[in-house]
Amino acid sequence: MRLHVGCAMWTHARWRGRFLPGHLDQGDRLRAYASWCDAVEGNTTFYATPSRAAVESWAAQTDPGFRFVIKLPKPITHERRLRGAEADVAAFLDVMEPLGPRVHAFWIQLPGSFSPAELGALAAFLRALPGGHRYAVEVRHRAFFEDERSARLLERVLATVSAEWVPFDTTVMFASPPTSDAERDAWTKKPRVPRRTRALTAHPIVRYLGRDDEERTVEGWRPWVETVAEWLREGRSPTVFVHTPDNAEAPRLARRFHDEVRARVPALAPLPEPMPLESPDEPLTLF
Repeated sequence: MRLHVGCAMWTHARWRGRFLPGHLDQGDRLRAYASWCDAVEGNTTFYATPSRAAVESWAAQTDPGFRFVIKLPKPITHERRLRGAEADVAAFLDVMEPLGPRVHAFWIQLPGSFSPAELGALAAFLRALPGGHRYAVEVRHRAFFEDERSARLLERVLATVSAEWVPFDTTVMFASPPTSDAERDAWTKKPRVPRRTRALTAHPIVRYLGRDDEERTVEGWRPWVETVAEWLREGRSPTVFVHTPDNAEAPRLARRFHDEVRARVPALAPLPEPMPLESPDEPLTLF
């Protein structure tokens, strides 16, 4: 039984000197982040496929128990809309091969215009995917959340390959008007869909967006604390990603979420202690 928690990225300018040592080279930042959280969203792969050497570096900086949820590239999901992308998918999976068991799932995020009418394309795409991996799908068209028949059809398509449905819970973000520049930006870009808490597999994935105000973020995740605790009691191993509009406190908030779940499920192992901000090898001085 394990709960993985993480953020939308593993480096952020506002984390340096607070969560990550400020002097770290680019090649060591993931290692430091992995001492705070044991999962991360692979969002950058949506925009560009990294080199195999970069992926090998990611593997070298993380333990085998660390988890990546890797987003498929934009040309596959948004430009070709899952059609005629077999060669691109094969090439992408090959680049990611060095991560091995660290890949929790390959994440197929579909555009908001991808409607129930295109479920045939999704079904064909999923059936053609290589075995041996977990896959997870995020949809944003409101029909999947508001029309029961569309939701059932999507679940049936996902069940054919044991894929998970990834909810992106933005309900707290849209519960009241934005109060900061980061919230105003999120207000215009993030999807407005109802909260969905049904798990389809033994490895559910949750993306939760709070607010820049910490207490509003914590209050908004209360339903997820109870849901995740229940999933753990059922024998599932969930992964939860905590976002806020500015993400300034995201690593600490992810750990706080883990602590709140662990308070309800004491058998859950604690997260490791974070890496110290300064090297223990540096000489101590009195002045």
